[in-house]
Amino acid sequence: MDAKKRINLFYRYILMTASVFILIGIVILPLTSGEEQFFVLFSLIIGFIILLILIYHMFENYVRPIRASINVTNELVKGNYNARTYVKPYGEAQQLSNTINVLARNLQEMSIQEKMQGSQWKTVMNNMESGLMLIDERGYVHLINRKFMQMFGRNSVDYIGFLYYDVLKDKTIHKVVQETFLYEEKMTGNITKTINSEKHYFEVVGAPVINDVKDLKGAVLVFHDITDLKRVEEMRKDFVANVSHELKTPITSIRGFAETLLEDEMADDGIKEQFLTIILKESTRLQSLVHDLLELSKIEKEEMKLSTKLIEVDEWLHNSLTLIEQQASKKSLEFTKEIKPNISFHGDPDRLQQVVLNLMYNAINYTAEEGSIFLRIDENDHEVIIEVEDTGIGIPDEARQRIFERFYRVDRARSRNTGGTGLGLAIVKHIIEAHQGTITVTSEMGKGSCFTVKIPKKW
Repeated sequence: MDAKKRINLFYRYILMTASVFILIGIVILPLTSGEEQFFVLFSLIIGFIILLILIYHMFENYVRPIRASINVTNELVKGNYNARTYVKPYGEAQQLSNTINVLARNLQEMSIQEKMQGSQWKTVMNNMESGLMLIDERGYVHLINRKFMQMFGRNSVDYIGFLYYDVLKDKTIHKVVQETFLYEEKMTGNITKTINSEKHYFEVVGAPVINDVKDLKGAVLVFHDITDLKRVEEMRKDFVANVSHELKTPITSIRGFAETLLEDEMADDGIKEQFLTIILKESTRLQSLVHDLLELSKIEKEEMKLSTKLIEVDEWLHNSLTLIEQQASKKSLEFTKEIKPNISFHGDPDRLQQVVLNLMYNAINYTAEEGSIFLRIDENDHEVIIEVEDTGIGIPDEARQRIFERFYRVDRARSRNTGGTGLGLAIVKHIIEAHQGTITVTSEMGKGSCFTVKIPKKW
């Protein structure tokens, strides 16, 4: 028998003895008188005091810990896992208190882990690049993420707790959900939606939610924004079509005039010279087209290596200005240059010269005779600013976002007559971006255009 049991047994014996003693005293008190009665009464008082001490001991060691345990248990039921009970140094009350405290600590740790996991899952879902919606087996929405709200607008309270077909009106989404529930397999669909005046394409993927016993508990809808993929696909199709068309035209001309020269032996020298001139012109254009295609392909594959040097603008543009003045004079254009002296910055001089010449030649080609073209170069603390302006035909609003695409032309007939390949501005944009710069354009139909290039001085 251990010490705790011996102490408890001792308290029981004392309690029983004191109780029996008090009962005997109560019985014999009326039968005594004088000193005997006083002695019996004194014994009853002593026994009563002992009984109170024992009762207090029982309250402290049993009743009070049990009450504390009940209070802590109620707090745990309410979700307050910080609550702890009163612990006695020995006895069954100690075991009960320790057990409840261990349970409270375990629940607290589980609660902390659950909150952390919930926070992590919430962070992951809200930072997904795809929209997410969770639907139960009855069709009610239980969860959506931040990307979904950006795609479809409104707040979570407008979706959660409602049937999916009441908050999502697109029939393609309804079909994906219905087939997901019906076949219990992943289903896909495509929808289009206008966001901020822009048309967006979404792929909707529905996946069933199945528990451990193979019961269907709902479905997850994932909305992938495939707008950029669609645009790339359209650009690829346009590129293939445009390349085919651009190559077909000079090849057809070369072949046709060559066959004519071979078949018509009686053609005079003037006709032969005219045909050969056309063949030379078309072959030169074909060579320029192939060269620009290879150049653009090399740039887009990030194979272009810039030869960065310190560029002194006054010296750098000397030869380019001579070429520009010659081309402008052929069309009787007024050429105005406004170049701030002593500008210097780091960059690839040959590539940036290609940018300036391309923009200036475009200004010359799209400006009618007796018009004006301008070249302005300025600087601020961080960047060099190059502006090329003309008084030409201008660029329509719908074309400004596309002029840097490969083979895109505002005026196809005029561009082809001037020998353009339709790749110049695409190459210009890539060179500027390789220098970590930007290019923008402003234009007004019939009044001209202005291209603004900004190149960081150091990058």
